[in-house]
Amino acid sequence: MRFPVVLALGAHTDDVELGCGGFLSRLRSAGSDVHVVAFSRAEASLPPDLPPDTLERECRSAFHTLGIDEERIAVHQYPVRRLGEHRQDILEQLVSLRREVKPDLVLTMNSEDTHQDHQVIHAETVRAFRNTTVLGYESPWNQFVSKADLFVELAPEDLDRKVAMLAEYRSQQLLGRT
Repeated sequence: MRFPVVLALGAHTDDVELGCGGFLSRLRSAGSDVHVVAFSRAEASLPPDLPPDTLERECRSAFHTLGIDEERIAVHQYPVRRLGEHRQDILEQLVSLRREVKPDLVLTMNSEDTHQDHQVIHAETVRAFRNTTVLGYESPWNQFVSKADLFVELAPEDLDRKVAMLAEYRSQQLLGRT
């Protein structure tokens, strides 16, 4: 499986790491150029005593553990749980990414995901990248049905890297979400 350029999309800052962090590690090990975009830094999900950019900083640190360069990580500030209100802007950003990044593979939210923000990212990704290979990764806690059509074998080091990525989310550990 060879994908020279990969674009990984998440509605929120930790979605990509949770959903396909191990696969991204494998792709990086195989030489893929990985780009990552999170559309919300989920400020409203943080306790008021934490700085609003906490999840963005943690996200960037997580992807640095995979050796992804800073210029290949984008974190937008759309309001959490309200991406639907910004659907057209998100679509336009995705179309721009299609032209700029020219990915061979796009990883996005799964079509069966029930979270409203995840549904928006999935739908707009499919619309923007209809001539590109698009795979949806699962977030089991947001799905009633699992449609796992593809399994990727990971090496132990890929799992270790995924765990290291998730460990960067100290704010989520403080909130008991790990």
